[in-house]
Amino acid sequence: MTSRIVPAGASAAVLQPSEPISENAVPVRGPDFEEPLSLLQFLQSYERIGFQANSLGKAIDIVNRMRKWRLSDEPLAEDESDYHSSPDIRAQTRCNIFLGYTSNLISSGLREVILYLVKHNHVAVLVTTAGGIEEDFIKCLGKTYLADFNLDGADLRRRGMNRIGNLVVPNDNYCKFEDWLTPILDTMLAEQKATGKVWTPSSFIRRLGKEINNEESVYYWAYKNDIPVFCPALTDGSIGDMIYFHSFRNPGLVLDIVQDIRDLNERSRTSRKAGMIILGGGVCKHQIANAMLIRNGADYSVFINTGQEFDGSDSGARPDEAVSWGKIRAGAEAVKVYADATLVFPMLVAATFAQGAESS
Repeated sequence: MTSRIVPAGASAAVLQPSEPISENAVPVRGPDFEEPLSLLQFLQSYERIGFQANSLGKAIDIVNRMRKWRLSDEPLAEDESDYHSSPDIRAQTRCNIFLGYTSNLISSGLREVILYLVKHNHVAVLVTTAGGIEEDFIKCLGKTYLADFNLDGADLRRRGMNRIGNLVVPNDNYCKFEDWLTPILDTMLAEQKATGKVWTPSSFIRRLGKEINNEESVYYWAYKNDIPVFCPALTDGSIGDMIYFHSFRNPGLVLDIVQDIRDLNERSRTSRKAGMIILGGGVCKHQIANAMLIRNGADYSVFINTGQEFDGSDSGARPDEAVSWGKIRAGAEAVKVYADATLVFPMLVAATFAQGAESS
């Protein structure tokens, strides 16, 4: 006869009782489309969706904390300097936000999002790679176009079209870039010889921002607003090609990376609060993080990239690895959003910097 008694072991395994839920536990809940939602309300709902939506919600919260912090929020230290003891100065002293991004993001439409942040003084420092510099200027000289990931490389090469993911850049744009950049290099070399002044990558970029004189350029606004742009790998791209050609035609131009690393690290060290927003990985991610080590770690950190940590790369490393190096302070607010930055960074900016608050 078949038993009608449920096996006790099976029942106990399936019906394991739960411990009491904390009063602070947040229940999962998605957006309610039965009611009209503003963009901000929609993005705020991400905090309770879970998975990477939850991480984006946390990133939005951390960025808003960066933006709102003032030195006046902190108690006055006994050994505070006279300058920073002034109530007015304390109310005006903000968190310095270090924004890093890879070159492909300037090739994409995120260029306009980054331009908005720079134009309105929402960030204190920029760090990127060579392509992140040159593609901004090249876009002032010619268009980048939407295309497809599956286009044939050999056919594109024959046609003089360069593919960046599902974007294409006509090679003529780089020819225009050389025509624009070469006389500037000649002038910079002449100034170096006349004054003895040695250029740094950041002063080089600042000069190009001045020369382009185009409000569609990120680095025009960086020049106008005196926001430093650091590019430790400045020669790794078309700019490097142009400098290489120039070294034959008119040799002697010098770029000093030592002064730039001192300047970047000092900006980190002297920040009363410092935050990192880093889109992608590689040089731009580690250069900012390493600068934070000089001050024993960032106070706020948001990483957005698709990198995984299983291969030991810094690009894929989670914030907790940076804590072990002293690049993020223990107990600091930090999050990594595993996503393509082109998908989520516009949403993050829409929910934070674009909310009508005063410019930094």
